[in-house]
Amino acid sequence: MKVDLNTSVVKTREQRLGTIIGWKTGKTSDLSRDSAYTCGGCKGNGGKRLCEAIGPFTQGSSCSERMVECQAGEVRDAILIQHSPIGCGTSQVACNSIYRNGLKNRKLPIENMKVINTNIKETDMVFGALEKLEQSIRDAWERHHPKAIFIATSCVTGIIGEDIDSVASKLHEEFKIPVVPMYCEGFRSKHWSTGFDATQHGILKYIVRKSSKKQEDLVNVINLWGSDVFTPILAELGLRVNYVVDMATVEDLEQLSEAAATVSFCHTLSSYLAAGLEEQFGVPEVKAPQPYGIAGTDAWIRELARVTHREKEAEAYIEKEHKRIAPKIKELKKLLSGKKGYAATGSAYSHGLIAVLGELGVQVDGSLVFHHDPVYDNNDPTKDSLKFLVDNYGDVPNFSVSNRQQYQFYGLLKNVNPDFIIIRHAGLASLASRMGIPAVPLGDEHHAVGYQGILNLGETILDILARKKFHKDLSSHVKLPYTKWWLEQRDPYILEKQHYVVY
Repeated sequence: MKVDLNTSVVKTREQRLGTIIGWKTGKTSDLSRDSAYTCGGCKGNGGKRLCEAIGPFTQGSSCSERMVECQAGEVRDAILIQHSPIGCGTSQVACNSIYRNGLKNRKLPIENMKVINTNIKETDMVFGALEKLEQSIRDAWERHHPKAIFIATSCVTGIIGEDIDSVASKLHEEFKIPVVPMYCEGFRSKHWSTGFDATQHGILKYIVRKSSKKQEDLVNVINLWGSDVFTPILAELGLRVNYVVDMATVEDLEQLSEAAATVSFCHTLSSYLAAGLEEQFGVPEVKAPQPYGIAGTDAWIRELARVTHREKEAEAYIEKEHKRIAPKIKELKKLLSGKKGYAATGSAYSHGLIAVLGELGVQVDGSLVFHHDPVYDNNDPTKDSLKFLVDNYGDVPNFSVSNRQQYQFYGLLKNVNPDFIIIRHAGLASLASRMGIPAVPLGDEHHAVGYQGILNLGETILDILARKKFHKDLSSHVKLPYTKWWLEQRDPYILEKQHYVVY
């Protein structure tokens, strides 16, 4: 990987990683095998890519700009300017709710996001809207005196070719704070995770300090809004946590370069920032499996300890935790014996959750991931979360890639018929409920992390299984919004049969 901080624009995941958002149902081992020689050309192997299942329409998804909104918009002492029509600001409501809940969970002062929308209209499409952008940035400065101002582009600004950089540069010189352009037009990438990269590129280019100072006990934890589970884990090794990007301060972002290492709960989220910190600022990324299940957490702790020279403390912690959780896992396995689970989340996160289900003795016959990254930015094989899953927990026979398409989700669940689903983006949970299947909605993405996370998830599954009769009753009194023909289909990808595209 080569992070180019001479440009404001980050390459999309399709360009860098060969990311896809559709793949017909198959075994995890099949997808892992095909991904081994598939990475969009980044290994210099001719750029062979996976065949992607392209549907004739999309029922719903998200976009890169929203990911910028829910990251840069949630830096506590900064302001986000959405240079877009007002419609692009509708998700501020949902993002603000998540932000406030996250602050409460971390015991931080509760406040609202600070986001200003420039409200681009039809006349602006013709005559340009840079004056609006400049005025919005000045308003943000006068009202809030932030320590940084982020600018998110939109499909509209991309279409008319707004020169965001010129305004950002001018006002940076005037206000003497970072004014950060982030190019995240929704049409730029098929998958919204490119929005994470746009935010992280802006932080690397404009905010992270170029400093030789190091804090040898500080570890960057790239995360979203989850509860503070990493502080007690890292404290066992004598380490401190620097949580970024959501709910961080600008100072937290500035000191990213001073940390001893960088870790995360999810390779998808952290890929670009972790690799960029290592390449540009010499902060080593902990190249290990994700901290889920016993095998993954053991490897994650040991590699972090190796990088920070705390091997003795790590082994003592691992031994202590193994003894603590062993009897509880044994009890949970008995209670969950014979149960079938299904994970429906982002790709790397789903791999981790399936590993936890494996520790609990839950049968996993199927999983839906919303996208698939054949590799991550550092291109290190130890971060191949799909291969780690196959090697340590076996095959998942009905593994699918589909970008949050409800019409496909019905068929995927019908073919597997699980006792419950674990879901991250709750929009699909209501469909499962109407099919009589209860859902574990993981609003706290750290719920299943680490050794305690195995117990957390097991106990939560028992809680929702206790309410299964409610979902069965619901399914007998509702009608799904699909034709009889579609409800009878066995192949959720039948509409894509004539639309396979090889890039």
